[in-house]
Amino acid sequence: MATSSMYESLLTLPLFKGLSYTRLSEIVGNTRLAFLKYLPGETILTAGEPCSQTKFVIKGDVRLTIANSTDRFRVSQTLKAPAIISPDFLFGRNTIYPGSAKAIDTVSIMQIEKADLIRLLQTDEVFIFNYLNMLSTNAQKAIDGIIALTSGSLEERIAYWIIALTQLGSDDIVLSARQRDLYTLFNVQRSSFIATLDSLKERGIIDYGTNEIRVISRRALRSVLLKNPD
Repeated sequence: MATSSMYESLLTLPLFKGLSYTRLSEIVGNTRLAFLKYLPGETILTAGEPCSQTKFVIKGDVRLTIANSTDRFRVSQTLKAPAIISPDFLFGRNTIYPGSAKAIDTVSIMQIEKADLIRLLQTDEVFIFNYLNMLSTNAQKAIDGIIALTSGSLEERIAYWIIALTQLGSDDIVLSARQRDLYTLFNVQRSSFIATLDSLKERGIIDYGTNEIRVISRRALRSVLLKNPD
């Protein structure tokens, strides 16, 4: 990828919002960066792997999959460049990747070590503002979700479950699980569960089959939860 093209791609990410082309050039020039290439089907990272770097997808598509320990519930999503893979897990108590990521096509990754990212946060006000804003947005998402789980409709509870496990900007989202496991999880009758899925399908938000729910529009699904899309 040409340098100018890479910069233009990075500047569209929320983390670099408001930075000038010149400032981004300085950051790239003065920061230790690793540029990695993955061929289609290659594993980029695995669930449970320590998250000690920030991985920017600067070219290609990545399939990120999060599953429970028995693999009965699995959510997959596609991250298209430019994107950051699971940025919330670099700091905090749980600093391991929640899912596994594989290259769909030829993927280029720009990787920054945690120590170097901390230095950027300490020296650039725009950068730290963007990072804190990103973390705050995700924290607020959790609060909205808890409210939906405790007092919201079944639509809102399903929406939160999927939104919480996917990233802003992701697409081709698929929740894989048996219907019986899902309506048991949400503690509802099968008829109520199917009726809710039918309503979401009729509005063009999802499609579904026996063992999966496919999200057509994450933005529309998020609007079910927040009454306010991304």
